[in-house]
Amino acid sequence: MTTDTVSSQPPTTPPAPPATARPRSEPAAAGYPTSPISPRRLSSRLQVAGASGARYDEILTTEALEFVCGLHQQFAGRRAELLQQRKDARRYGQNFDFPTETAGIRDETTWRVAPPAPGLEDRRCEITGPPTRRMTINALNSGARVWMADFEDATAPTWANVVEGQLNLFDAIRRQIDFSTPDGKSYALNETTATIMVRPRGWHLTEKHLLLDGQGIPGAFVDFGLYFFHNAAELIARGRGPYFYLPKLQSRFEARLWHDVFAWAEARLGIAPGTIRATCLLETFPAAFEMTEILYELREYSAGLNAGRWDYIFSFIKNHAQDASMVLPNRDRVTMTVPFMRAYTELLVKTCHERGAHAIGGMAAFVPSGADPEATATALDKTRSDKAREAADGFDGSWVAHPGLVATCTAVFDDALAGRPNQLDRQRPDVAVTAEQLADLSGVERIVTLSGVRTNLRVPLAYLAAWVGGQGAVAIEGLMEDAATVEISRMQLWQWIRHRVTTPGGVTITAELVASMLEEEVERLLDQTPAEQHRQVTAARGILEQGCLAAEFPSFVTLYGYTHHLVGRVTPTR
Repeated sequence: MTTDTVSSQPPTTPPAPPATARPRSEPAAAGYPTSPISPRRLSSRLQVAGASGARYDEILTTEALEFVCGLHQQFAGRRAELLQQRKDARRYGQNFDFPTETAGIRDETTWRVAPPAPGLEDRRCEITGPPTRRMTINALNSGARVWMADFEDATAPTWANVVEGQLNLFDAIRRQIDFSTPDGKSYALNETTATIMVRPRGWHLTEKHLLLDGQGIPGAFVDFGLYFFHNAAELIARGRGPYFYLPKLQSRFEARLWHDVFAWAEARLGIAPGTIRATCLLETFPAAFEMTEILYELREYSAGLNAGRWDYIFSFIKNHAQDASMVLPNRDRVTMTVPFMRAYTELLVKTCHERGAHAIGGMAAFVPSGADPEATATALDKTRSDKAREAADGFDGSWVAHPGLVATCTAVFDDALAGRPNQLDRQRPDVAVTAEQLADLSGVERIVTLSGVRTNLRVPLAYLAAWVGGQGAVAIEGLMEDAATVEISRMQLWQWIRHRVTTPGGVTITAELVASMLEEEVERLLDQTPAEQHRQVTAARGILEQGCLAAEFPSFVTLYGYTHHLVGRVTPTR
């Protein structure tokens, strides 16, 4: 396997902007069957430690795995250093401000990102969801301009989901995908379909079913590498390209690593430089201070930024978890119109459009109900209002989680765009956001209620029970929930306990109170769950306890859940 070097370690001071763009294995979780898991040693160093399934050999070819291992050999060291930087910042504290050392990049007005790639000129409505077979067809047929095939927050990363998701994308790109339900309903692709963008797992996640020298390979390399290796040339031949969403970046250096991964991958497969495009989800608080720099680092690959608002709120809480003055209220009170969220989204639009980059709005997570027309009408009204605000702010498009919302989102942006494919010409010279505004909690009604505590237990518990069972996107109480819901909910609970927040009725939020309420919710969910799924509820309780009741909160509670409950899963969920 090659060890070609693409670039050196990130320098402490970025270069001046150019005139043009630059060319250990974990045991299976207790309670799950292990007999089918028989690691296949493909070479003296590489093991596939996950169960095999139908057509897995079409994805896990020797050549594709060598490509993934090449990514690991070339870039795993840098990834480890960047993750250590995250730990150091959390341990020793971080100064949240715009970096003085990159002022030159922000002040230089001449550089731009690459122009929109084929199929990405118009992004007025994008749909997101896991690459299951049914979702793949429904999303591509939804009428949305773009589908984000999500291997991250909307996918429970069982080995079956990882490999079969790749198979579904492989088939969809070649228009050889179909699906039939047990009741005989059939699904097939329409003539016109959405452009595919893939969201690989974040830098912090490791794939423990694919081992090199006994160590798991980063999930990002697995998801990106398998997709790119099998599909880049096919996509280009069909008039599109390999396009991606990049999750949970926290700094320009993490964006630079993705840049170098892209350059290496293109060179390795003989793809023209700059063919890849990637939109970064701006969903961590530290990254809000480096929006321009992230675009700069990815400029010939950049397809803009996305306002990943649920994860952004989670990151905001996490980065202020020890500060009693920064406690947020019930999450339904943290709307997009409160000052710190307005500052974040307006800065995102301004930054993107200054550099010719798309600004994509946040998720509308409502699930229309055919059985409840009134609830559906309310969901559509709320979606319409949310998207109208984004369009007025200058966003070029936005996200929905369900095909039933596509028409509403599209209509709003149709009105705003007035025949144009985007709003890149809509500059925001009126916006001047300070570091203080990005942390401004004035106007936020700081109320925590017992019902808010219970919601933050009930919904994540139901989600995690499904997640342990292999589902990553779950409709709960009229909303499509994913892992971000768990993270924001458990982080709020941890913070409320840490600072002994008091409700309007004078009740103090303590670990004992939360543990008692959690037990009530567990008993309620067990009563509603078939006996054969009770262990999923028990597992969900353990994950949630780890996330909100531990003395020190984990950065991502899904890491704990994955290691303890998903590694070794053998049930296909395709």
